[in-house]
Amino acid sequence: MASIKAKALYSFQSENPEEISIQENEQLLVFNEKSLDGWLEGQNSRGDKGLFPASYVEILKPSTPLPYTSNSTFTHHSPGNHSAIYSPSSASSYQLGSYEEDDDDDWDDWDDSSTVFDEPGVSSNTNGHNHLHPYTVSPYPNVMYRQKPSVERQDSTASRLSTKSSAVGKNFNRFSSFVRSGGEAFILGEVPAVFKTSETYGVVMSPDGPQWSESPHPFTCTIEEPTKQTKFKGIKSYISYKLTPSQTNNPVYRRYKHFDWLHNRLLHKFSVISVPHLPEKQATGRFEDDFIEKRKRRLILWMDHMTSHPVLSQYEGFQHFLTCTDDRAWKQGKRRMEKDELVGANSFLTIQIPQEHQDLQDVEERVDTFKTFSKRMDDSVLQLTNVATDLCRKHVGGFRKEFQKLGNAFNSISQAFELDQPHLAVPLNKAIFNTGKTYEAIGELFAEQPKNDLFHMLDTLSLYQGLLSNFPDIIHVQKGAFAKVKDSQRMSDEGKMDQEQVDGIKRRCRVVGFALQAEMNHFHKRRIIDFKRMMQSYLQQQIVFYQRISQQLEQSLHLYDSL
Repeated sequence: MASIKAKALYSFQSENPEEISIQENEQLLVFNEKSLDGWLEGQNSRGDKGLFPASYVEILKPSTPLPYTSNSTFTHHSPGNHSAIYSPSSASSYQLGSYEEDDDDDWDDWDDSSTVFDEPGVSSNTNGHNHLHPYTVSPYPNVMYRQKPSVERQDSTASRLSTKSSAVGKNFNRFSSFVRSGGEAFILGEVPAVFKTSETYGVVMSPDGPQWSESPHPFTCTIEEPTKQTKFKGIKSYISYKLTPSQTNNPVYRRYKHFDWLHNRLLHKFSVISVPHLPEKQATGRFEDDFIEKRKRRLILWMDHMTSHPVLSQYEGFQHFLTCTDDRAWKQGKRRMEKDELVGANSFLTIQIPQEHQDLQDVEERVDTFKTFSKRMDDSVLQLTNVATDLCRKHVGGFRKEFQKLGNAFNSISQAFELDQPHLAVPLNKAIFNTGKTYEAIGELFAEQPKNDLFHMLDTLSLYQGLLSNFPDIIHVQKGAFAKVKDSQRMSDEGKMDQEQVDGIKRRCRVVGFALQAEMNHFHKRRIIDFKRMMQSYLQQQIVFYQRISQQLEQSLHLYDSL
């Protein structure tokens, strides 16, 4: 089969011999368009051949551009690149990735590495960011968009807003996060009047500013016993995790793909919430003990953030994920979540805000302060991640070797003394030999120590890298809303817009502002808890580590006391 040209949408750093690194916008060759467990085999521009994530690349196929509507929603977020923009020319190509047709297949028939976002024309990358393509007709032959019925607008002013030639204009860039998130449609009053009174998420005022209302039924969930299972007479293998939510104490068993499905539903539903990223996928070594243990640790952290979030923890889809044990009920609930209309722009209708007045200029200043803080924190987290990763390598390699060399050198001295006749210093020889063995053992302690402290630090840092990478797009939603308020006020001053319309835009901007501030405050609250825990754990383990070394050295020292 001839090679196929492709372009890298994101940078990917290889971590295994079978993988190759690719850079954003790099031209690639793909040997086989069909992905294997979410990975493609190909060649980068430097001639390296190997595997890379299918959802990180775009296959370049010339074809007739399919039509797309100006109010189609998009989510295109590049890991580590918050300003990535999807070009309109991408309508002539499609994003590689897994998708699931609307059938009745059981979850156990899903491929373990596939993304299971059940929305036509949607795929997900390794980190779980959505990519909705600008098609009104799906690029896949058996999957078509459902045409949205015409609905009544949110309020009477919205209809006038959409028909007056002097109304606030829409953003020219239809691919900005403000548009893709549904924020623009909500601010301009163009969301359908669909609302479930049973699904509401409140914001309340506190001394620290807006906060999400606490969950009325807080709970926790444990993740235990990752177990390798097989099907099709051993042809297909996967890892199953035991989840036990505290509100039921009834265990359920979920695969990674099930977490992936839930994660994508959350991304699709909540526009101003930083949904924690899942642990990344891996092309090879998925069943090795170290990888399974690492994924388990990071899933535990992910679950802890999910259950502690006042909004995410209440989401019906999350509760269904944690509590459903019946296959039929699961499928029904899964379909119901995927047909949820309160997503994107409509999700703002579920947010209830307090009556307190907030000056929009003050809100913008607080958001700017948080933006500066989050950028600095992101840089610092990356710096600490690099240092800790390098230290791990030194523990396993350099430190171990150096202590082994020192131990061997002491042993060599002892062996030389053994040649002494008539063995006048046997106890000394034994003490020196024991000292050499002690330093060899200390080298092994260094090699094992990252599992006790640095690995856990890196788990927390990885989680926060994902959380921080979400905020630029979230903040852009608020920035876009504030810009619409300014535009509407200017038009009102010029006599081109009714004050009633201006007030409606301001009212909806308040919803976005309160929600973002509540999310910012929740992030700070969790940050304090998590980094306190991380630092305490690291220092405690360091103390234990050096106490063990000290004890071994003291034992060796006592051997010389009786000489």
